[in-house]
Order: sequence, then structure tokens, then C-alpha cells
Amino acid sequence: MAANILILDDEKNYLLILDSILEDEGYKVTTLSDPEMGVAYLEDSEVDVVLTDMKMPGLTGQDVLAHCKKNYPHIPVLIMTAFGSIEAAVEAMRIGAFDYITKPFANEELLLSISKAVQYSSTQQENIRLKKEIRSRYSKDNIIARGKGMEQVLDMVDRAAPSKSTVLILGESGTGKELVARAIHTSSPRREAPFVTVNCMALNPGVLESELFGHEKGSFTGATALRKGRFEQANKGTLFLDEIGELTPELQVKLLRVLQEHQIERVGGTETFDVDIRIVAATNKNLQESVAKGEFREDLFYRLNVVSIFMPPLRERREDIPLLAAHFLEKYNKENQMEISGFTAAAMDYLTAYEWPGNVRQLENVVERCTVLARTDVIDADDLPPEIKDEEAQFKSAVDLLPTKLNLADTMDKIEGALVKRALVRTDFVQVKAAEMLGLSKSNLQYKLKKYSLTGKAK
Repeated sequence: MAANILILDDEKNYLLILDSILEDEGYKVTTLSDPEMGVAYLEDSEVDVVLTDMKMPGLTGQDVLAHCKKNYPHIPVLIMTAFGSIEAAVEAMRIGAFDYITKPFANEELLLSISKAVQYSSTQQENIRLKKEIRSRYSKDNIIARGKGMEQVLDMVDRAAPSKSTVLILGESGTGKELVARAIHTSSPRREAPFVTVNCMALNPGVLESELFGHEKGSFTGATALRKGRFEQANKGTLFLDEIGELTPELQVKLLRVLQEHQIERVGGTETFDVDIRIVAATNKNLQESVAKGEFREDLFYRLNVVSIFMPPLRERREDIPLLAAHFLEKYNKENQMEISGFTAAAMDYLTAYEWPGNVRQLENVVERCTVLARTDVIDADDLPPEIKDEEAQFKSAVDLLPTKLNLADTMDKIEGALVKRALVRTDFVQVKAAEMLGLSKSNLQYKLKKYSLTGKAK
């Protein structure tokens, strides 16, 4: 699509000349002799580049530039000026003009400047498009959730996002902690600023310190240049510290100082820098137990645990499994240019019954595998990995998750209650079907619903 160039000049001869030159080069050109009409035109039209004269009645070229910088910062503005007004053109460059062109101009000079401005505009618009796509992708509205546990998570995201408070996300690996961290960022006033991630377990302590705080040139062997760390990169935005429970005691002290003083000091440096960042941390560890064992600082834990969000494991949100599986199927259909239509009832029964030790991440991997290897245009039980169908292994895995010290009668009641609830969920709370699945009469099922205080209805 041809770039749209808006030209503003009160000298109509120049408008005619510029219109002819630029249209011959394939550009779409709009010419206006009234700069105020030009400002109004920007509100209703898609403009890629503005080319404006410096001196015009009413609004000046600098006025148009200031308006564009404030309201349309992605649109480059080129200033035209008479030869005797170079000082004004230099001033315009200082306050943000993309380039200036002196009158009378050479056609080659004009076209080169316009070409560079169009390329810049295209890059800026692509960046804006990508940012919108990322915000849409990581919006909380795109988090797939049906059950009560995830509804509580999304409610916490809504309530916590507008604030500056530190958030601690807890839960097993693969439950989607980073997705929630990104949703907090994209729902916050910091959404236009960077979202920077650091996995505290992926780097050794020395490298992690430099990665977080940056370093001065010559501060250690191999530090051949100054390097800004993730704290500086995330300034005005959000820093997501994944696996926060893996920090060494030394780094815990340094992080505590950042949270208290909002200042950092690069490795090997003496100067401190103010940073305005929001910390969102995540861990699969029980930090309270780590505090009790002396492995994690109590004062840092309380600094991090201002707002805590618990991510339920997938085995506790089985009602979400069909939705998640369908979402991943659509994703990998597109990636692999395939047209798998869905899952058979038998395949879905196995997916919803499995314990998912790897949580949502494991489910995604299984669906990707099945999408690629499915024998027909629907995923059947035969397409699932062996471990998903190994009922004996599943049962052993479930038993291994139980506490070692337990009362057998109470535990059997809890298991029976959980099985009844699962049957209800898998049959969309149709009691006749749930009773049939459990091998019970309807009256016996209703007895157990009353015994375990289950409503028998979707919440």
C-alpha cells in the first residue's frame, strides 16, 4: 500500500510541485494550504509522513510538529524552510523534527528524505501493531479459565494490576505463573513500558548478579563494556523474577535493598541509580518453609508477599482441560497447517482423568504431539502418549501425592468425595450420567452428594 504523505504549505505553487513529484514516485499525497485543516485531517485519516512549511499564517511548522509529537509520535515530521531560516530548522530538529529541507530544494534530496521518513514510519507502525498484539495475547481475557480457582486468580489480577504493589505468584511448575505476571503488567498503568523477565534458577549467582544489576567496564574479567542490567532495562515497567526461591543469601540482601530504597548499583560501580519498577515474583517453593529453615530471608519474604496469588495445579481445575486442549489444538493446527477437528470422547476422558504432574505446560506438549502424529482428522485415545493411558501408573501417582501420615477412613472419604465431584464435572453436572459413570444408582449418588456437601450443580 502506498504511503500517505500530508503536505502543508500556504504557497500553492509549492503544493502543486510537491504533489507532482511525490505522486510520480507512487506516494499517495494530500496537500493543504491551511495548517489548521491539516491538524484536523490528522484526526480522521491515516498519515505516514507530514511535510510542513516552517512559516505559515495561523499555525507554524513548529506548532504542527509539537501537535504531532504530542498526539501522533509515530508520524515523522519534515520541516521545509527558506534558506535564510536555517537556525529555525535546526531548532525544529532539536525538538523532534525528522529532517528539514531548504527551499528551493533538489528533487533527489527531497525524495531521499521522504523515503527515509516512510521507512521510519513503517517501522514505528509495525512496533505499535506488535505491542497491541502482545497486549492482546497476554491480556487476562485470554487466560483460559472456567473453574472457581482460576476465577479467583483473575479477580486478583484485576484488583492488583492498577497498584504499584509487589506481587508474589505461587504454584507448581507449568501452571502459567508467567502468563499471569504478563496479564498483571498489560492490565496496569505500566503497560506501555517494558516487561522484563529473569529466571533466577537458570543462571549461576555471579552471572545472575550482573544480569540483574548490570556492570561497569572492567569490573571483572570479560567486562569489556558497560552493561545495563535488567533493573535498569525494566525502569518504568515491570520486572518478573521467576524462581525467586533460588536466590542466594547475598542476592536476597541486594534485592531487599532495591525494594526498600528503589535504587541500584552496578557491579564494580560506586554510583547509585534510581529505578521505578514493579516487581512481580514467582516460585514453586513454599517460601514460608524456606524462611523457617533459614534458607530465605523473612524480611524479603514479607516485602515480596504484599499481594499473593496462588495458581491451582491442573489436576484441581479439570473443568478447564477441554477448553485448554481445544485452544492448543487450534494453535498447533495453525502452526503446522493442519486441520485436526477435535478429540474423541475416549481421548478426552483420558485427558481429563490424568493427573498432569507437568500441569498446563505438559498438556500443551501432549496436544502438540497429538496434532502432529494423529492418524486421522480427529485425535483418538490411540494417538495419546502411553503415560496418559497408563491407569495403574496414574493411580500410583495419585496415591504418592497423599500425605504419608493420614487417617485411612477420613482419606477414603476425601477420595470418594473427589471422585464424585470429578464425575459431576466430566458429565456437565448431569446426575444420571455421573451416577452411570460411577456405577451407582441415582439415589445412591444423591446420598453421597449430601454426605460430602456437594450441590450437584455447576457453580
